Amino acid sequence: MSKKKRSTNPILRGLIRKLRKKGKEFNADVWLDLAEKLNKSNRSRAEVNVSQLDRHTKEDETIVVPGKVLGSGKLNHSISVAAFSFSTRARRRIRDAGGEILTLEELVSKNPEGNKIRIME
Repeated sequence: MSKKKRSTNPILRGLIRKLRKKGKEFNADVWLDLAEKLNKSNRSRAEVNVSQLDRHTKEDETIVVPGKVLGSGKLNHSISVAAFSFSTRARRRIRDAGGEILTLEELVSKNPEGNKIRIME
């Protein structure tokens, strides 16, 4: 029988536990869904470019990426983006467009109910 694979990164394991706890505590399916997406292998996690964020978002929207945000492309409006990690160029381009960069922990603390949050893969 094969063993179920899971992340060995202790920071990620703690984040997944926190997301599951908040999801159950506040009956917020968005946090439970995000925890499941982060529990996948590294290769299965999302990698989203800034150009994709620009095309598929609106002004002042809050987006969660269950993986990494990469810096290819331009962002023409301000959005709030939370992700497990960001490239240096992605951070710069989001900030230059007037956007906000959040860690997943910060987003959960600011919005424990998970209202008006969209997961982007």
